[in-house]
Amino acid sequence: MNQPALSALALACVAGIALAAPAGAATPAASGADITLYRSDSAALYASSGDGNVDDGYAVIREQRALTLKPGLQDVTLGNLPDHLDAEALALGFPGGNAKVVSQRLLLGQGTSAALTGLIGREVSVLGDSGQTLATGTLLRAADDGLMIGSATGTSWIRQYAGVRVSSGDFPTGSSLRLRIDAARGGDTEAALSYPTAGLGWRAAYVATLQPGDGCRMRFESRASIANRSGRDWHDAKLTLIAGEPNFAKASGPRPVMMMAKANNFAAAPMPQQAQMDNYRSYTLPAPVNLPDGSVSQVPLYATRDVSCERINLDENGGTWMPPQPMVGRDFNGGSGTGNIVSTLKLTAFDSLPAGYLRVLAQDSHGTPQFIGEGRIEDTPKGGDATITLGSAFDLRAERERTAFHADQTGRTLDEAFRITLTNAGDSTRTVTVREHPNRWREWQLASSSQKPSKQTTDTLEFRVNVPANGKTVLDYAVHYSWTADQHPQP
Repeated sequence: MNQPALSALALACVAGIALAAPAGAATPAASGADITLYRSDSAALYASSGDGNVDDGYAVIREQRALTLKPGLQDVTLGNLPDHLDAEALALGFPGGNAKVVSQRLLLGQGTSAALTGLIGREVSVLGDSGQTLATGTLLRAADDGLMIGSATGTSWIRQYAGVRVSSGDFPTGSSLRLRIDAARGGDTEAALSYPTAGLGWRAAYVATLQPGDGCRMRFESRASIANRSGRDWHDAKLTLIAGEPNFAKASGPRPVMMMAKANNFAAAPMPQQAQMDNYRSYTLPAPVNLPDGSVSQVPLYATRDVSCERINLDENGGTWMPPQPMVGRDFNGGSGTGNIVSTLKLTAFDSLPAGYLRVLAQDSHGTPQFIGEGRIEDTPKGGDATITLGSAFDLRAERERTAFHADQTGRTLDEAFRITLTNAGDSTRTVTVREHPNRWREWQLASSSQKPSKQTTDTLEFRVNVPANGKTVLDYAVHYSWTADQHPQP
């Protein structure tokens, strides 16, 4: 066997483990990128535990890359890209017009060789298990079964090695973009790179602290929670948040330690600039922010303010559904039973409120704010109403009993009556809203009631009932239904 063959055999048989950074490691931070973030409710993005990047959320990144080109055709690799990209929407342009992209190939940051894909086209040294240099040259290919190295003396395929060293520049991780570029002249060139990615998203986070005293007033804080599990850091990023629900025809391709910005003086900080953006709404943050990989950061969305609200203790039976024929069966929609009374909170939007979650606090007997419930606010335009359910009222109960029922199919009428007994074990008078839905048939009228309804529509009856401390109140009401000969009842 000749000496070159012995050398090749030695390169192929060196045992060891790769010393390259793992594919999941955070990449060097990108500075000054423009990022447009779309709202996402993915639980994986905001979770406080778990490893790995997340293929949820949607963001569009625009960043500047500095390239050193030579005249003519050449291959260039851009690394440090997020792990989950939409390859068909990724684009590189040269604002100066002195170069153009002939073709591009996305090298996904996946598999055991993912950390090396960003080094393709660069000069590297391949090391053995004792640190000796096995080969030096241009990395032509990185695969799970070995490396292809090109040099002035030929091309080598190294199947087993201990590590790879680069003499200059960063060691990129994540995905990489392999470009064939035709440059009119050589030198340093600015390139504009844009791409959609997953692993980034935002949603609104609201906190309401109920104020003591008569009536319902609350201190309302509005924040944007921004999650980054894209596989890379972002430094001094300029953020625009999009509220609304654009349609995504296909999935975009894209770890976390919870990191929440302190809420010190959010009200005094500059607020995002809000604007209409087609059929959606945009919020441009007033200053660049840092988004470390594996973090959830918060920024103010609106200045903290006092907001009027309405508390409702609700006992509701049935729904607004109407049957296609009169329902004359005695047990339709239930008759009797005991249940909890639901506590709700209603507010009118002082401005457009993007969808998110509202946490509600109330002061206890010592003046300490305590959590009393959480609910979701959907996208709510300015002046619109948002209502959330806080939970079940501990001291309030409702017992519902059918007290009368008579169906006259010959006369095409039906009469039904109910008694609702409300009890209050608390130490103060409480008001309960009793909401009934007479939905046996669309033609009905209130025949009698022990108190006047506070609201009556085509499908709803509401009564506001005061229940004394450590006492009870009884509400009685009766409904009369009627139908015509061509409207056949259903038993």
